[in-house]
Amino acid sequence: MIKFNEINNQKGMTFLEVLIALFILIIGVLGAVAMQAVAQKGSFDAMQRSVASALAQDIIERMRSNDSTKLSSYVGSDYGDSLNAVPANRCNTSASVCTSAEMVTNDLYEWEVALMGADVKNGSYYIGSLMDGIGCISHADNAVTVVVSWQGRTTIKDSEKHACGTAGDKRRQVIVEAFIN
Repeated sequence: MIKFNEINNQKGMTFLEVLIALFILIIGVLGAVAMQAVAQKGSFDAMQRSVASALAQDIIERMRSNDSTKLSSYVGSDYGDSLNAVPANRCNTSASVCTSAEMVTNDLYEWEVALMGADVKNGSYYIGSLMDGIGCISHADNAVTVVVSWQGRTTIKDSEKHACGTAGDKRRQVIVEAFIN
């Protein structure tokens, strides 16, 4: 005969306890997966902003290295819409001596290639840079404003500070102002 005292001394887990522990474990795993997805999306957005900032600094440095009287030659609002023709003089070797005007043409071509990611293609699509990236350059006297716009993955309130790029709730912009003398 089993004594009442022996029944209460059982060791181990009941089926209900195992189900509760399994439920808690599954909730934790799903939370970790969701957190990873959010982190990956944030990482992509940060990479896009970093690329835009580097592109804006790149064209400003190209403008600084050229003749400051040529600043108006850099002005434009549609860089990245379509790739311009390759310049006749590429100015990329020590043997090719370029005038200031040729440097402007070459600088803008190389910047647009980088802006569009035209050096990396998948089929007929450029995939190496910003999503629908557009660059705009303006200047007044020696003050230069470079705006790089692109389309983000999530909706936000569009600042509409600059008209560069297609206005909308996914537009992102990096605005860099510099003085070139």
